[in-house]
Amino acid sequence: QVRLVESGGGLVQAGGSLRLSCAASGRIFVINNMAWYRQAPGKQRDLVAGITSSYSTNYADSVKGRFTISRDNSKNTVYLQMNSLKPEDTAVYYCNAAVVTGSSIHSDDGPRGYWGQGTQVTVSS
Repeated sequence: QVRLVESGGGLVQAGGSLRLSCAASGRIFVINNMAWYRQAPGKQRDLVAGITSSYSTNYADSVKGRFTISRDNSKNTVYLQMNSLKPEDTAVYYCNAAVVTGSSIHSDDGPRGYWGQGTQVTVSS
C-alpha cells in the first residue's frame, strides 16, 4: 500500500511561480521513476516532467526552461518548481511514481504505478 499526497497548488498571476510537492508513504522499498502530469478540463492527462532514480529528467516541450523537477529520496518526495507561469498551465497536476513495495530488508514483487489525488493550479491573466 502506497499513498502519494500532492501539495502546493493554488491561484497565481501570469508570470508568477509555484512549487508543487508530492510525498510518498507506505510500504516503500524503493521508488524508481517519478513524474508530474496535468489535466485541463475536457482534455487528456499529459506528462509534464519526469525524473529517474538516478536524477535524469525530461520535460514536455511546453514547459522546458520554465519548470524544474527534482526529488529527495530520503523524504520520498518529488517537487515541481514552476516559474513564468502562463494561463495555459492551468490544470489539475498529478503526481505519479513507480514503486517497489516491501520492508527495509526484503522487496515484494516488481514496481507498480501509483497516482496522487491531484492539486489544482490556476494561472490568471
